[in-house]
Amino acid sequence: MKSLSPDFQAHLDSGATTLCHCWRLVRPDGLTLGFTDHDEDVSFGGTTFEAVAAISASAIESSTGLAVDNLDVVGALSSDRLSEEDLAAGRFDDAVVEIWRVNWADTAQRVLMRKGNLGEVSRSGSAFRAEIRGLAHKLNQPVGRIYQFTCDAVLGDARCGVDLASAAFHGTGTITAMPSARSVEIAGLDDFASGWFDRGVLTATDGVNQGLSFEVRGHRRTATGTLIEFWQSTPRVFDTGDAVAVTAGCDKTVGTCRAKFANILNFRGFPLMPGNDFVTSYPRRGEGHSGGSLQ
Repeated sequence: MKSLSPDFQAHLDSGATTLCHCWRLVRPDGLTLGFTDHDEDVSFGGTTFEAVAAISASAIESSTGLAVDNLDVVGALSSDRLSEEDLAAGRFDDAVVEIWRVNWADTAQRVLMRKGNLGEVSRSGSAFRAEIRGLAHKLNQPVGRIYQFTCDAVLGDARCGVDLASAAFHGTGTITAMPSARSVEIAGLDDFASGWFDRGVLTATDGVNQGLSFEVRGHRRTATGTLIEFWQSTPRVFDTGDAVAVTAGCDKTVGTCRAKFANILNFRGFPLMPGNDFVTSYPRRGEGHSGGSLQ
């Protein structure tokens, strides 16, 4: 049940309304954007909602209980503040979304219809479709530790304890070439052996990709410098001279934790847990023995 102000209720009861939808998006980096299906910009709450006629939303449905209520927003990339590159780069991933029903003639008369987070975004040419997930979707996220062979800590976090800012695990350099959409050549990382940054993270510290981080698939030394390969294509092409920072990666095994990071005391896996071969094993008579034995 929505609580409406007396003036807004009277406006709805009048039979002749001046209503529009407004969407407020707050990205994880703090940038706030506003859009409306009205034919003019609308402002309230410190946000200007840009008039974008090419955006529409599916019906808003709510249910009792803890079921996740979703809806889709469909539109065209017609705003300068909503670009395909930013969507592809993940800048809008899990952005907070507010959907308002507003009297554009008197914006004090408004009601918050739904609040949630931006989910899956699909693109086709200049059009996009974005899923908005209700707040209950947070309850579907796994919480707690995982019982497994490998470590479940994030490299460098409080549970891991490795200092990724140290010179041994952190390097900086500049882009010298971009052989493909998923690889770059870097100068300045000659002190690191091939494979040191496998499964690590490269972060652009300036240029068109500034602030974006990319997971490293492979790292090897070449005759001209260092080649870094990513798992996915970058949203924008790096320019020669762009500065980057790279941190070492971890395959989460006990051997790497001991040999590469000297951090075995903080290893968060269970390397001695029995595996499937133990579950399916059975007593067998050993060859060359008179008695039976478990193998």
